[in-house]
Amino acid sequence: MDVTERLIHALSPVLETAGLELVDVVVGGAQVQVTVDRPGGVDLDALAEANRQVSRVLDEMDPFPSAYTLEVSSPGLERRLRTPTHFLRAIGETVTIRTQPETTPERRIHGVLSAADDEGCTLEGPDVPGGSLRLAYPQIERARTVFEWGTEREAKPGRRKTQRERSRS
Repeated sequence: MDVTERLIHALSPVLETAGLELVDVVVGGAQVQVTVDRPGGVDLDALAEANRQVSRVLDEMDPFPSAYTLEVSSPGLERRLRTPTHFLRAIGETVTIRTQPETTPERRIHGVLSAADDEGCTLEGPDVPGGSLRLAYPQIERARTVFEWGTEREAKPGRRKTQRERSRS
């Protein structure tokens, strides 16, 4: 069992008792990234509590020979999809998938996740080869949800409404 799997195994029950779901653990060099979530999302207090819980477990396990940086965060609007459970929760959402080399003619596929199970998922949409494509999880290198703004004229953060838009409000 590698360090990531050991961390997932140790952190999941601890975070569950705090009402949080462990979404992902990424270990790279001297950095540990832990992603947590719960129905309705997580606030700063929940993230602070998760940070304390994760730090305690890491101190007890001492899985790294030297210093490391811990980052605990929420998944955000664009979430990485790694497990069948992640894909199941994202059904109906727009996703982008990068396939393993030589799996499909196009390595990056953008579409709506229409189905998912323990073996793989199905993407549909005009940008999907053939309109619909079934992929087994081993064929997927990376996948994430994609947040899409509604219409082009919708207010985006930092964008001010035009005079015409203000007069219609």
